[in-house]
This record gives sequence, C-alpha cells and structure tokens, in this order.
Amino acid sequence: MIILQIRQLSKYFGADLILSNIKLEIQSKDRIALVGRNGAGKSTLLKIMAGELSYDSGEIIKPKDVTIGYLAQDSGLDSTLSIWEEMMTVFSPLKAMEQELRTMEQQMGDPDLLADPKRYDKLLKEYDILQEKFKDQGGYQYEADIRSVLHGLRFSEYDYTTTFVQSLSGGQRTRLALGKMLLMKPDLLILDEPTNHLDIETLTWLEQYLQTYPGAILIVSHDRYFLDKVVTQVYELSRTSIKKYIGNYSKYLQQKAEDLEREWKLYEKQQEEMAKLQDFIQRNIARASTTKRAQSRRKQLEKMERIDKPISEEKSANFSFEIERPSGNEVLIAENLSVGYTPNEPVIRGVQFRITKGDSIALVGPNGIGKSTLLKAIVNKIQIQNGNLRYGSNVQIGYYDQNQADLSSNKRVLDELWDEYPQKTEKEIRTVLGNFLFSGDDVLKPVFALSGGEKARLALAKLMMQKANFLILDEPTNHLDLDSKQVLENALIDYPGTILFVSHDRYFINRIATKVYELTQEGVVEYLGDYDYYLHKKAEMLELKQLQEEEKQRKHNKGGASIKKQYELDKETKRLERQRKKRIEEIENEISQLEDSISESEQQLCDPEIYGDFQKAQELTKEIEMMKETLEALIEEWEELHTSLAEHKGTRTPS
Repeated sequence: MIILQIRQLSKYFGADLILSNIKLEIQSKDRIALVGRNGAGKSTLLKIMAGELSYDSGEIIKPKDVTIGYLAQDSGLDSTLSIWEEMMTVFSPLKAMEQELRTMEQQMGDPDLLADPKRYDKLLKEYDILQEKFKDQGGYQYEADIRSVLHGLRFSEYDYTTTFVQSLSGGQRTRLALGKMLLMKPDLLILDEPTNHLDIETLTWLEQYLQTYPGAILIVSHDRYFLDKVVTQVYELSRTSIKKYIGNYSKYLQQKAEDLEREWKLYEKQQEEMAKLQDFIQRNIARASTTKRAQSRRKQLEKMERIDKPISEEKSANFSFEIERPSGNEVLIAENLSVGYTPNEPVIRGVQFRITKGDSIALVGPNGIGKSTLLKAIVNKIQIQNGNLRYGSNVQIGYYDQNQADLSSNKRVLDELWDEYPQKTEKEIRTVLGNFLFSGDDVLKPVFALSGGEKARLALAKLMMQKANFLILDEPTNHLDLDSKQVLENALIDYPGTILFVSHDRYFINRIATKVYELTQEGVVEYLGDYDYYLHKKAEMLELKQLQEEEKQRKHNKGGASIKKQYELDKETKRLERQRKKRIEEIENEISQLEDSISESEQQLCDPEIYGDFQKAQELTKEIEMMKETLEALIEEWEELHTSLAEHKGTRTPS
C-alpha cells in the first residue's frame, strides 16, 4: 500500500533552486535512506514531507489516515515533566480508555444495573468491545514498551519517575526525543541523523528495533554501517534531482559506480560512431559518385538521439597524510595509568597497553567510559593521576579534537592556517584549503561562522600540515558527509604512520582498524582485528562465559558432554544459524529487487510501442517469465531456510 507519493516537486530558496522534479514513493514497511552531499537539500525534503516547509510546485499525495512522525537532527525534548511522565504522554488515549474500562467495571457491580439484564448485557458488550480495542492498541504492554525503549537508549541508570527531562544534557534530550517518537509508532517514521549522540551499543539496539518496526522508515544518516543494516532502498539527492537505487548503502555504491561506467561506455560509443559518420560526410559530400551516400549519413547523424555526457562526480576533498620522519618501533606504552579531572577520582584506572609503529587502533567503549579522557591524557591536555606514559623515539603527535575546541577564532580561514605556517606562500595555503573544498571567497570567511562540516575539514587541513607520525583522532568523521568520510578513510589507509582513534562509525572502524582496544572499568582489552572481528570474539567469549556458569551450576552432570565439546558444538550451531540468517537477508533483498523489476517490465508491456511490436513484446514476456521462475525458486529457498532455522532452534542441544 502506498502511504506517501511525491510528484514533480520543486523548491526554491529565493532565486536558488534547491529541489527540482522530485519523484518519490513510499509504501508501508519500506526502509529508505536519503543520501547526498551536505547542502544537497535532504533536510529540506524531509521537512516538506513532514509538512513543516512549503514547496513551490508539484504535489504530495497521502491518505488522510496515514500518520507521519518527524524527528529533526539534534531536536531535544523541552519539557518540565519527568522521563516517565513524558513518555506516558504518548499513551494518553490508552490511559483514557483504561479509565473508561475501570468506570465500566464499577458500573457492573451496581445492584440496580444487575437487576436490569437488558442494560447489563448492553454494558457487557460495550465493555468487551472496548477491552478488545484496548488490547489491540497495546493497552496491556505499553508500560513494558516504555521500559524497553528507555533501556535500549541507555536511560536505565536513571530513576524514570524522579529524573526530570530539563535536568538532562542536550544529547540525552535528543535520545529521549527519539525514544518518544519510536513509542508513537507513526505509519511513516522520518529520522534526520538519528544516530547522533548514540554510542555503539545503543546503535546496535536501534538497528534491531528498526528492523522490526511495523511502519515505513525514511532515514538521513551519515552512518553507513547503520544504513547497511536497516535500509533496503536508497534515494540519492544530487544537483537538485533525485534517483532511486534498490538495496542497502553498499549496494547503492556498487550500482552507482556500475551505472556511471555504463553511461560512459554508451556515450563514448556514440561519440565514436558520430565521429566516423562526420568523417565519412566530410570526405564524400563533394564527390558526385558518393554524395548521395554522404547525404544519407548526414540525415542519419541529424536524426540520432544524442546521449548526454555523463555528469562527473561533484568535487570532493582531496588530501593525504604524510610524515616528516618515521618514529621508532615502540610508539607509546601505558603502565597502570589512571586519569581524571578531579583529584583522587579517576575516570579511568589501571590502563595498560603498548602501541607499535604502523598500528591503527580503534578505541571503543560506551559513552562516558573515558575514551576522550584517555586521548587527552596522551596529548598532555589532562594530567596523569597515577601510572606512566612512555613515548618512543621520534614520536610526533597530531591530535584531532572532536569538538574542534581551538576553531572558534575571529580569524579568516586563510589566516587560521597561514599563521601556523607563515613560511608558506599564499598560493600554497590556498591550494591546501582548495583540497579541503575551501575555494574563492570561502577562504575569507571567519572561522567562528563555519558550519560543523567546514570546521571539521579545516581541522583536518591543519592536521595534514603537521606531518606527524602518530595521529590521535577523536571522532574524526563527525560532521563529515559520506563522500568526505570516504576520502578521509582512503587517506588514513595510505598513511605510513601510527593511528589511535575513537569513533562510533563502525564502517569507518572496519576500514581503518587493525586492532580494537575496548576500554572498560577494569582497563583495556585488546582484539587483533577490525570491528566485525571484535564483535565476533565478544560473542564467542560471552557464549563461553555462559557455558562456564551453567557448568558450575550442574551438580549432577554424569556422563554429559565436557564444557569444551559443548562449547564447540554450540559455536558450530550458532555459525550455521548466522549463515542461514545472512542468506535469508540476501534472499529478501533479491526478492524485493526482482519484484520491482517484474513490476516495471509488466508496466512496459502496457506501452503501445512495446505491445505493438510483436518481437519486443515476446522478448519482454520471456524476460518476465524467467524473472518469475527465479522469484519462485528464491521464495522456495527462503521458506526452506526459515523452516530449517525454526527446527534448528527447536532441537538445539541444551547447554
């Protein structure tokens, strides 16, 4: 069922065209990502869809009963209520219904009513209808739903009834606004950067929640790992227009590259053909014996439908990190390190690790555990309370602060960089800034007036100029659009030095990290791989721990399998289960794509140009039949995998 449709929509800001001829369709249960450069018009389009902005032409079609929930980025709740009271406002209609049921129950005990069977039966029927409605709308579980969402968004450390919304930080209020929106369960959930202010554990919970969300979802996010897990369609906004791709974010990148390559091949082939025709015409038009053939070629050339030159990618940042001189093999050693902001109250304690040349280490852990604090101690912005930090020979540190705390001056962008490197010429400084997309009058802007993305690019430009051999990066992808993130990743992959970084961007961690350091209350745990490897090992360790706990509780387990054998058996079981789930996801994506292709092809059959041409119609019909056969086979495989998964769960060896 189509719940929202946009046709030929256009939007101007003054004389500037922001959106043109936008076509978009959302069906119930769709999972859609809206992507594009910063400034492409993504948030503008979301606000138009949510009814918060007008548009200049086109139309938006939506059934009257369809509800839309829109959460703007960084839009925190402003409320004088407690956390619990604020969440309960979502369920005011259910509370009223519940009160009505209690009133009816009291009426049923009235002796006068009991003496009147007709009135009593009428009230009983009304009560049954209302009770069924109350049940269908979640009346018996809404309090459990509130607790589940608050726990998932990491509010469980608070007393919900005594903690007031206004006492929370800006980031916490944004998370709470997200929680309230999830509890409202609109038919179309529109989320603009919902992953801001979420740590990795909360992101994982949100992914799982959205995968089972009953309505449709439209998301703008710079978190590519999140998009890969949640969405099945991608709409790209570029140069005021929009294009649809089927699949998750990684599939979109692949399809986009393939489309561009195909467009170039068709364009180049036509250009070559046109050049040949033009050459033939020029050589033969003046000769009497060949002039008719030349004229025929000229007509052919004039009638040819020209293929437009493919639009190249919009300009991207272009930079690399170099080092002035290499460090020694030992880069940094931490010994029993404790750091904090208040004497005798360390934020982190007992931290020990060793970083060697060429390492690329992701420092992970929940929000508030002390990741940024540790980085600040390493760069000497916070005093060490206990323990020791030993730096290797020739170590030169380059530090990127997630808050860009030093970028708030009244200086022009040009001077911000030039004042630190006065030996460089203005042309050299402008060239560096140009590589980070500061061109023309952009370099004359005051630094304090820059956007978050612009400040991030300027901070990276300053970092690049340092030519340090040990980069310490605190959330370097914050404020960067998807394209800039990719450029930064490529630069760091080619970087010849050592990297220690904090990031909530799991896609970024997977591309950059060779090791993961998990910061816990007890210290640092090392994992020798990327983020997916870290997750895999954590799951294994958790399984083993659970088995060990269960083994301790078994007092009379004679003749049973040993813990080691049981662990290996469960490990293999879970591996097969993961494989089945992964294949199910792949099949669901393939089914979705095939259904779209079949639908498009069947619509083509209704085109007079197609059904009037017997050969074309026959070929298209054959293609449709082949796609339907493939679809049936996929559905059959999907059903077998689901059955197998259910049986597997039902017969799993108890641990």
